[in-house]
Amino acid sequence: MPPTLASLVQHSSLKLVVRAGEDRLDTPVRWAHVSELTDPVPYMEGGELLLTTALTLDAEDLEAMRRYVRRLLGAGVVGLGFAVGVNYEEIPSALLEAAREEHLPLLEVPRRTPFLAISKAVSAAISADQYRAVTAGFEAQRELTRAALAEGPEAVVARLAAHVDGWAALYDTSGTVVAVSPDWAARRAARLTPDVERLRDRPAPASAVVGGTDDRVELQSLGTGRRVRGALAVGTGAPLGTAERYAVHSAIALLTLTTERSRSLQAAELRLGAAVLRMLLAGQPDHARAVAGDVYGGLLDAPFRLLVAEPAGGDTTAEPALPVLAEALEAAAARAGEAVLVVPESEQRLVVLAGDGGAVVAACETYAERDAEDAGLTIGLSAPAGPIVAAGAYKQAEQALSVARRRGKALVEHEELAAGSVLPLLADDAVRAFADGMLRALRDHDAKGRGDLVASLRAWLSRHGQWDAAAADLGVHRHTLRYRMRRVEEILGRSLDDPDVRMELWLALKATGEGTE
Repeated sequence: MPPTLASLVQHSSLKLVVRAGEDRLDTPVRWAHVSELTDPVPYMEGGELLLTTALTLDAEDLEAMRRYVRRLLGAGVVGLGFAVGVNYEEIPSALLEAAREEHLPLLEVPRRTPFLAISKAVSAAISADQYRAVTAGFEAQRELTRAALAEGPEAVVARLAAHVDGWAALYDTSGTVVAVSPDWAARRAARLTPDVERLRDRPAPASAVVGGTDDRVELQSLGTGRRVRGALAVGTGAPLGTAERYAVHSAIALLTLTTERSRSLQAAELRLGAAVLRMLLAGQPDHARAVAGDVYGGLLDAPFRLLVAEPAGGDTTAEPALPVLAEALEAAAARAGEAVLVVPESEQRLVVLAGDGGAVVAACETYAERDAEDAGLTIGLSAPAGPIVAAGAYKQAEQALSVARRRGKALVEHEELAAGSVLPLLADDAVRAFADGMLRALRDHDAKGRGDLVASLRAWLSRHGQWDAAAADLGVHRHTLRYRMRRVEEILGRSLDDPDVRMELWLALKATGEGTE
């Protein structure tokens, strides 16, 4: 630790005597400075032990000394060393009283102790402290490097927490905690996710200090260039010292290198995954398994789902959200110990193959609920499938994506379409335009008071062409209804005996809201 007033007083060769401020001797000393000015404040930086012989001071004027002491304290001076036997045989009572009133440490310097000896003692102690810090920092660097090479990022985080006598946590790009030490800090680290997300939006390297009620946390981004690959949080009870700072910087460098190395491996996996996906979609599951080997575990041997994500509405400004989604899903897979195949099919399309019912699918649904709409993403999810029908699952995901885009939803599962009704699919401007055009002539006829052809058509179609039942619903004779249906055929120029015509008319009524009583 740096020198303090107490350590200087205990220095046997200096022979310093404490005359005031005994309760503040533990204050660190940043430097020893000699000044005979009545106002040395402009030349102070704070943390100095000021040495003086009172050559120009009116040291016997109490009010002058009170002003002098207050100026020193205001400038951050930690102590005053007064040489006796030069201009004054002993410390003047006015200065002594002023120092005691303000609790300024006042040290009596005997005539045989030159100021230079005090300056050398302070300088030597500062150098020794810095040497100890550098040595401890290098030792921490060696230990962290060994941990990174032998055990991985989790070990680096654990060693760092021990070196700073606090806690440390590693985050991925989504702000999720991937490693924390000690275990009790997990909840504290999880609460910092919003701060990590804000840090992620700044070019790397970036840092922030977060003050809490229990500790002081420094956040550091990980990555090279402008892309943030993760973040490191270090929580301590006080600001980091020199040795601790060395350890943190070493951990940042090692974790960044580990992250970048992982990115290189992921790039190779990406190319492999793209090849595997092409084989699956080409109907070659056996070749896909042979190429994949053990990289994707049992992913190709169990039911999986295909996910297709694109920027909503083709918005190219949302492209950065695709990598964020990919990393969020990969992080979920890593935490759960699952295999996942993530392939950027193009700059504006991401394809993901993940186990059915696993953490990746759940993370996708969570992401869609929380972030996808804000990020401008649209996601389609297939039904569970196997390698043999992968091409069909891909089509399902595309169909779900199309419906999600049409409905303005962030995520649609293909199973929703199969289990639901076709009617919501009619909520499309093109379908409504078609329906309005098909029924316009009938509406114009009814508007002129020539009959109720639209209502009659609806009743007849809803009764599957049963004349008596439809006529009863309308409260007219069946011959009247037969006449109206002939008029419909004449106006439309189409035969109601054609099932395609009946289907189109019924869907047109539904699309315009006229197919409901």
